[in-house]
Amino acid sequence: MFDVKKVTADCVCWIKDFFEKNGPGCNAVVGISGGKDSSVAAALCVEALGKERVIGVLMPCGEQHDIDAAYALVHHLGIRHYVVNVKAAVDGLKSALPDDIEITSQTVTNIPPRIRMTTLYAVSQSMNGRVVNTCNLSEDWVGYSTRYGDAAGDFSPLSLLTVAEVKEIGKYLGLPEHLVEKVPIDGLCGKTDEENLGFTYAELDRYIRTGEIEDLAKKENIDKRHKANLFKLQLMPVFDPKI
Repeated sequence: MFDVKKVTADCVCWIKDFFEKNGPGCNAVVGISGGKDSSVAAALCVEALGKERVIGVLMPCGEQHDIDAAYALVHHLGIRHYVVNVKAAVDGLKSALPDDIEITSQTVTNIPPRIRMTTLYAVSQSMNGRVVNTCNLSEDWVGYSTRYGDAAGDFSPLSLLTVAEVKEIGKYLGLPEHLVEKVPIDGLCGKTDEENLGFTYAELDRYIRTGEIEDLAKKENIDKRHKANLFKLQLMPVFDPKI
C-alpha cells in the first residue's frame, strides 16, 4: 500500500539532504511543462527549500498550445520563472547539420528535449542552481525519455515513483487537479503517450509493482521496450585498462 504522507515527507527530507551536501544555498532549477511530473517535482522542491529557492523555466518551441498550464503551475507555487523559447536553437541545429545527413524522425523528436536541457543548465549555472530531473519510473521503464535530454539532471525526486504514485503526491500537496491529471500528448503527432505506447500507465504501473498483467501482447510490448531501453538507466560503459 502506497503511503503518500510518508513518501512525500521522506522525499522532502531527501531533497533537503541533497542540497545540504551538494550545494547549500543553491536553487532548484526545474523545466516547467505544466504536466504532472514537472508540477510535482517543483512542488516537492518548494516544500523542501521554500519558494524563494525554486526557479521554473518554461521552454516552448515556437507556439505551445498548452503553455497556460505551465503558467498556472508557477503562479500556483509562487516561484520565480523565466521563459526561453528554444525554437531558434532547435531550427539552428537542424539547419547546421550537413546536407548529406538525412535527419530521421527520431532525431527531430530528440533535439528539442536536449536543447531544453542545455537551456536548464545555462540558467542553473547562471543562477547558482541544481537541475531537477523530472522523470518518473513508469516512463523510464519503457524508455519514454530522451537520454541527455529530460533524462538528465543533478538530482531526481521522482525516478523511483510510478505515474500513479506521482499523481497521489501531487494531490496530497494540493496541486490543482487539472495539472496532476493533465493527459500527456505527443507534441509532434498529437497522440497521447498511452496511444503511442500501446498500453495505459495504469496497466504499466500495476505490472511494475506487482508483475501482474492479463494482456500478454501488452506484456510483451512492455518487456521489449524495457529491455531495449535499459541502457538509458545505466551509467555510460567505461573501459577499464586494469592498470
